[in-house]
This record gives sequence, structure tokens and C-alpha cells, in this order.
Amino acid sequence: MHYCSSMYTPLKHVIVKHPKDAFRSQKHLSDEWKTFNYLSEPNFEEALKEYAEFVEILKKYVDTIDYLPLSDEVGLDSLYAHDPVKFTPKGAILLKSGKKLRQPEASIYKEFLKDKGISIIGELTGDAVADGGDIVWLDDRTLAVGRGYRTNDEAIRQLKEMTAEMVDEFIVVQLPHDLGEAECLHLMSFISMVDKDLAVVHSRLMPVFFRQLLVERGIQLVEVPKDEYDTLGCNVLALAPRVCVLPEGNTVTKQQLIEAGATVFEYKGQQISVLGTGGPTCLTCPVIRA
Repeated sequence: MHYCSSMYTPLKHVIVKHPKDAFRSQKHLSDEWKTFNYLSEPNFEEALKEYAEFVEILKKYVDTIDYLPLSDEVGLDSLYAHDPVKFTPKGAILLKSGKKLRQPEASIYKEFLKDKGISIIGELTGDAVADGGDIVWLDDRTLAVGRGYRTNDEAIRQLKEMTAEMVDEFIVVQLPHDLGEAECLHLMSFISMVDKDLAVVHSRLMPVFFRQLLVERGIQLVEVPKDEYDTLGCNVLALAPRVCVLPEGNTVTKQQLIEAGATVFEYKGQQISVLGTGGPTCLTCPVIRA
């Protein structure tokens, strides 16, 4: 079985978490949204509608959609199924979130993967913390990892060791402080690969060396303006090369993608994406890409 080492090849198998199981109820959202640092309280019924629309888009391309179970051990952020694990060609690496509230998610994931017969090749130990959103396959032999508040040096050391045979180039990208420790800045906050030579970026947050490296590799950059960065315009999920999903309302980004030859699907993501600052890449954990 060859698992995922790409962000843009055709998506065939994905793991998600339904908001009915992550958000649970309006009362649960009322009690918890401040604890999890959401922008405001999501509307439960609206979230379910938005998610139904999102899943309909996924189904056009994805053969297998697995749903993580309801669990008392995890919170609202478990909706963002991308972060607790990262797939490599040989199987999953279980991570340990840099956000303490999210750390129990990995053990739920571990049981889930075992039940599904999905291979686990390792897990972070000791002081290592990392989020899936900080780990980006630029191509199937190049791994970029963001070093910020959610992913530390020890995690980077362990990831490098675990992926040594699968990776020719392991790039550490130092992340800026940006809005601080409480906010979530991931490497994937400012780059989404949409094809081998097309990426959606917000360059203002990029280290110069990393931006230059992308340009030198012949990757065309779609620049997301500041106001659309705030509405998650930089968070783009590729369903196949140049076929992607974007939260609604990012018109400049969408237009640039279309001009670059991409097919763009949009979903209304106010409740499930914007309020928890987790776009379509965060909502999905790709297991297999063809």
C-alpha cells in the first residue's frame, strides 16, 4: 500500500470529522468556543449545512471518506482532522499537537487507524510537539516542516529520522511570531500546493529563502491578498492537480487560480472554517492520493 506523499495528486481516501461529532450541539459550542479561541460562537445548524456542501464537493473526486468517531476526550478542534497525523508513503506518523487542548486527539486517531488497518510507522515521543499543518510535501521526495509555536526542534529531529528513507530534501522553515502563541500560524497557513508547479501563497509571512526556493523550482505563485488571507484564501485543498476547493468569498484568489488553469469549487465556510481558522486542508487528512 502506497500512502500519501503529495498535496496535489488525485485524492482517493480521506479522513474527516463531522461537525455533529466535533461540535455536538449548540449548547456544547456555547460552553466551549472561547476555550478553543474561536472568533465567535459557531451556529450548529449552519455548520451542518456547510459541511454537507463541503462533503458533496469531496465526493466528486474522493472514493473513500472515513469519519473519526465521537469522543468525550477531544474538543471542537477535532473537526480539523489534518493535524494529529501526517501520512508518508509507508503510513501514518502520529503527532502531538503544540496546542495542549488538542493533544488527546492523537490517541483517538491511533485506535481509529488500527481499526481501519491503516499502517502507522511511528509517533512523536518525549518533548516533541508538531501539528500536521506544519508539514508539507512539496513533491513526493521533498518535505518542508515549519518551526513555530506548534512544532518544535525535537519534533523536527524525530520527523527527519522517521522519514529519512523517503525524503531526499528535508527543509526546515522558520515561522514568524505573527499574531502570537495563542493564534495558530502553520506552514500551511501561507502555502497550499495545487499542482507540482502551482502554489497558493501569502508571501508576506514567508521567509525569503523559502519563497526563492519555490520560484527556483519553477513553481508559479498565486498571491493571496491580505483581506483574503484573513478569510482563509490561502487554505486551498487540491482534489487533483489544478482541481481545488476554496472557502467562499476569496474572489481575487479564485480568479488567479482560474487564470492558472485551475478548476475551483467553493463552499460556504463561515461556521466550519473561518470561525475556527481551519480551511479545507485542515478539515481533511489525505490518506491516499493516486
